[in-house]
Amino acid sequence: MNNNNTSSSCISEILNVILVLQQNACPDNCLDSCDRPVLGGGPNCLICNTRPIQLFLCGANGVALTMPTTKDPVTGGTTSSVFRVEKVDNNCCTCRVLEENPDTTSLNPYVATNSFFTVDLSCVCAIRCLSDTFVECV
Repeated sequence: MNNNNTSSSCISEILNVILVLQQNACPDNCLDSCDRPVLGGGPNCLICNTRPIQLFLCGANGVALTMPTTKDPVTGGTTSSVFRVEKVDNNCCTCRVLEENPDTTSLNPYVATNSFFTVDLSCVCAIRCLSDTFVECV
């Protein structure tokens, strides 16, 4: 892996693609890979606006990164390993933490939280994309 911070990493490039796709959400289906060119509608979703991801840090022994679902440490305790790309700036990515939808009758598997974090992409060795979906309030 190239440790030169002035060059883009493959993770950074993929996250940039995901960000652009989310900003220009479109209901067409394509190949099922992280960098497929459009956000697809799934069986439960007519128009998707989010490609949920999981991040794996180098040296974390295959365990996905988890972050708190709230900014308040007093009421905290709940974490999630599912995120939405909000911003990519050079080799840093700001993500919103998504949590499982508590409404079991909903067709949308995740809900947005107000919990954000920024990760140095030189620390990320793998990304896993989950099925495109619609997330309200993003």
